[in-house]
Amino acid sequence: MSRLLPTKYDQGGHISSEPRINDRIRVPEVRLVGPEGEQVGIVPIGKALELAAEADLDLVEVAPMARPPVCKLMDYGKFKYESAQKAREARRNQGLTVIKEMKLRPKIDPHDYATKKGHVERFLKQGDKVKVTIMFRGREQSRPELGFRLLQRLAEDIGEIGFVESSPKQDGRNMIMVVAPLRSAAKPNRPSRTDGIEEEKEPNA
Repeated sequence: MSRLLPTKYDQGGHISSEPRINDRIRVPEVRLVGPEGEQVGIVPIGKALELAAEADLDLVEVAPMARPPVCKLMDYGKFKYESAQKAREARRNQGLTVIKEMKLRPKIDPHDYATKKGHVERFLKQGDKVKVTIMFRGREQSRPELGFRLLQRLAEDIGEIGFVESSPKQDGRNMIMVVAPLRSAAKPNRPSRTDGIEEEKEPNA
């Protein structure tokens, strides 16, 4: 994973790629996600910090652009270590990977989601990375948390064969996440260029 959050500015005005954690999160309330991915709901920041302290975990802001921001309870030190290991593994596999693209809508129906997830799993098993793009239209743009939840769900569903290399981030009207194959699950069937992109597009509504 290259980073947890899109680049932002720290208090000194410098660009920071690190997420805000614990008492650095200065908002009145957050949408809290538990350590196992369970949805706790919208809670005051004080309550979220209290729950983190009780669980001996960190409160990490994972979607700062959402309203309210999405935060997750996790062991941040362990997370950074595991992320660095996965990033090194991804670099070792880079010579045989291409980037495919999968486009979804935030309010995708269950059948379409299952189909899209199947395509992502197939790409990962082939040894390819997948750029997953959530496309927001109209009023959906005011609900970025819908896209975040969908990407989080997909990341959990493909967890046995892939991992999140680039966490969800806003890109204009879209939200993007990149997943990469785990070495044990990938079965490359051909050498490919790392810059190639093959798309699986969302059919027109």
